[in-house]
Amino acid sequence: MSNSTSGGTGTDTAGARRARGGRERLVVIGGDAAGMSAASQARRLRGPGELEIVAFERGHFSSYSACGIPYWVGGDVTDRDRLIARSPEEHRARDIDLRLRTEVTEIDVAAGRVRARDVDSGAESWTSYDKLVIATGARPVRPEMPGIDAPGVYGVQTLDDGEELLAGMARARGRRAVVVGAGYIGVEMAEALIKRGYEVTVVDRGREPMSTLDPDMGRLVHEAMTGLGITMAGGTEVTQVLTGPRGRVRAVATGEAEYPADVVVLGIGVRPETSLARAAGLPLGAHGGLLTDRAMRVRGHENIWAGGDCVEVLDLVSGQQRHVPLGTHANKQGQVIGTNAGGGYATFPGVVGTAVSKVCDLEIARTGLRERDARRAGLRFETVTVESTSRAGYYPGASPMTVKMLAEHRTGRLLGVQIVGREGAAKRVDIAAVALTAGLTVEQMTALDLGYAPPFSPVWDPVLVAARKAAAQVDAARG
Repeated sequence: MSNSTSGGTGTDTAGARRARGGRERLVVIGGDAAGMSAASQARRLRGPGELEIVAFERGHFSSYSACGIPYWVGGDVTDRDRLIARSPEEHRARDIDLRLRTEVTEIDVAAGRVRARDVDSGAESWTSYDKLVIATGARPVRPEMPGIDAPGVYGVQTLDDGEELLAGMARARGRRAVVVGAGYIGVEMAEALIKRGYEVTVVDRGREPMSTLDPDMGRLVHEAMTGLGITMAGGTEVTQVLTGPRGRVRAVATGEAEYPADVVVLGIGVRPETSLARAAGLPLGAHGGLLTDRAMRVRGHENIWAGGDCVEVLDLVSGQQRHVPLGTHANKQGQVIGTNAGGGYATFPGVVGTAVSKVCDLEIARTGLRERDARRAGLRFETVTVESTSRAGYYPGASPMTVKMLAEHRTGRLLGVQIVGREGAAKRVDIAAVALTAGLTVEQMTALDLGYAPPFSPVWDPVLVAARKAAAQVDAARG
């Protein structure tokens, strides 16, 4: 690394700006979606002669799709590099000094500098900044329990994690896998392991998988998982990872049973990676994420921005702060940060919590609030569930679809939608996402001019059928 001394440490003070010919320096911590989107956007607005950009990434890769890792592990994506949107060389060709395998270990806010360590050599140095972007992402939940660090136990947060898992699967002697956690990552990894020929058990504290759905909708996912050959052990919690004579994982234990395992994958969820920010005294919210304004500027700090999985965002439906770790948000927030750091102005208004996934050919989607979210926000609501089809019922290939909708009591404001069905089901949630963002009522939704033809939809789209039913229920509640 630059600016280091023979003793392994160095200092790059604010006075070094003069040595840079008066150029400002933007330092980015984190080389994935939010960080490199910010760096790239700032570079579009300001050339190398005006702005020096230095980005630190502790892993081997930059600008990749973490969401695609289960599909790479499962073999749907055969080449790891297809998940990489922009290589380090491409970033460097645009005069972004991207330093891989370099971990930032300290932020000195008062002095305007960061300390970084070369992961391979251990050499450390300080780098000053005029503007700082924190895009440290999230870390997988790894519960403290006996055996959790045993060989054969894997997380799946980064491409490095994916490579380690695939290598471990190649070394494993048996074909039994246990996935701990039944959220998006857990369910997607379970399917990936089935495709690799593993006997798969998913263990989760919830009775039904996909806690991002209400339990009645999660039950539909449970049925699909069973049909795929996945064993779902719900309503129980892993207490220990059991190891064999050589220290490698052999099973996981709950309070009631043991489940044999040659491979264990952790899909319990993630938390904001904000240890650096916390140590630097930057403001964190109730969920542990950095707090920012609409310009993604860290509250109380003029020249520090943060985005991606390490921040909390405004929920436009409930009006509360949430931690919603999704790549869609990270890329948008990076664009906003890069615009502002590059001298422009942009804002990120908030989210409605839209997400989609699948199990085999079953598509799963949600946006807005679940029942428990609405209760937590102090909202009274009506709920309806309708059964419909993806196409006109008489058209070949029509498949069943279940739509659940929440509407605010008396006002009829749309609060949330969950959809489970086959082909064409998941992306229908985008209709609801737009309606939520616009603050539409379910009655207003019934008048939406959606596209119709028998190969694509019934004459009344399933989302509008749910809106009609919800509107009637709200009207009845008004008395």
